[in-house]
Amino acid sequence: MTACTVIGLGEAGATYAAALVAAGHQVTGFDPVAPDTPAGVFRATTAAEACVAADIVLVLTGAAAARSVAEECLPVMAEGSCYADFTSSSPHVMQELGQLPTNADFADVAILGPVPTQGVKTPLMVSGPGAAAVAALLAPMGAAVEIADGEPGAAMAHKLLRSVLMKGFASVVVEAVTAGRAAGLEDWIRGQIARQLAGDGQAVIDRFLVGTAKHARRRSKEMQDTASFLQDDLKVPAEMTTAAASALERMAVEPADEPAAEPAGKAGVLR
Repeated sequence: MTACTVIGLGEAGATYAAALVAAGHQVTGFDPVAPDTPAGVFRATTAAEACVAADIVLVLTGAAAARSVAEECLPVMAEGSCYADFTSSSPHVMQELGQLPTNADFADVAILGPVPTQGVKTPLMVSGPGAAAVAALLAPMGAAVEIADGEPGAAMAHKLLRSVLMKGFASVVVEAVTAGRAAGLEDWIRGQIARQLAGDGQAVIDRFLVGTAKHARRRSKEMQDTASFLQDDLKVPAEMTTAAASALERMAVEPADEPAAEPAGKAGVLR
């Protein structure tokens, strides 16, 4: 049985706290505002009190509180314990928190999925001296824990790079389907999206990397026209389309290395 502390008993924190109790661990929690405490969790009156006897501390607050929580908790932690910061703080902040004076091993933990739907099995990426302790605690509970090479901040750097894709792609899909619905072509545009997702992923990436710069000038004008179509004719938002037009316009005037031959296309690959 491990003495675990969860700082932040909101939706994600309460999920982890309840799962740790169910796994047979001793769990202490702290949250100054959350009205409820998961069954089996002892609720401390301060964050520092919650951490004094902890083997491992999981911090699931908002990123804005990461520094103040770390400054309160890290000084009281015992030799050989682990302080795991799950907040969505920047890599730079994680590096700074990892250098604060403490006896604990610091871990930067990036959550790579929605905790409300995947629970404690949500994939995680961890870096820093405490990474192995986080994996040892949560992997037996079903979490896919990947340890990233490097100091604190490395895991969050991976997550933010992933966010460029996941949040950006999600926003593009929302804009495309919204426009398709307004045009009476929602089923067709959904099929186009699904077709892209079903292709050879690496081949699509290579085509995008080569073809986007090569055809940037033509595509910039096309996306400007597309933005006008969405806004003026369909009366729907076009933020992602407008951003794409701007990015392509920039690429069209930037000096570029001589591109490799563009890979042979497959039907359905975006042009």
